[in-house]
Amino acid sequence: MNASVVMTVLATDRTGIVKQLSETIADHGGNWLESRMARLAGQFAGILRIECEEGRMEALVEALEALSGAGFLIQVQREAGVDAPKCSQLSLDVVGNDRPGIVKALSGAIAEAGANVEDLHTSLESAPMSGQSLFHAKGVVSLPEDLPAESLVESIESLGEDLAVSIE
Repeated sequence: MNASVVMTVLATDRTGIVKQLSETIADHGGNWLESRMARLAGQFAGILRIECEEGRMEALVEALEALSGAGFLIQVQREAGVDAPKCSQLSLDVVGNDRPGIVKALSGAIAEAGANVEDLHTSLESAPMSGQSLFHAKGVVSLPEDLPAESLVESIESLGEDLAVSIE
């Protein structure tokens, strides 16, 4: 029987991080199922989901945790089999003037509408004419099937007239 774990990885960015992680996982019978990785402010940050045979999981986790000696900060959490409620997935795109607390406000509006953030990428971009900083968020939210998407749009748009909200 296979067991799954979700792990986070943080390290000073350098060549070979993914190679070292993937070798450790493969050498212990692990299968790399999915991941998200990025370089942020000189740091490598990743979240991975891996599986292996239940009897080999402890050795795999120990090998991953041993990478701390090579400059990795790794946290491993066993995957919990939780039944998710029936939801629809919506793509979300939000652009507006940047300001302190915008992610707090956006995430609050999403939660207030009854939706859940599944995936979110945020960035700052330059406005075409003024060069002013624009906040840009792209992601996926899940919305209970009985809740109309319009309620999510209204909740986000209530944060300010400067926000352009697109949902698919």
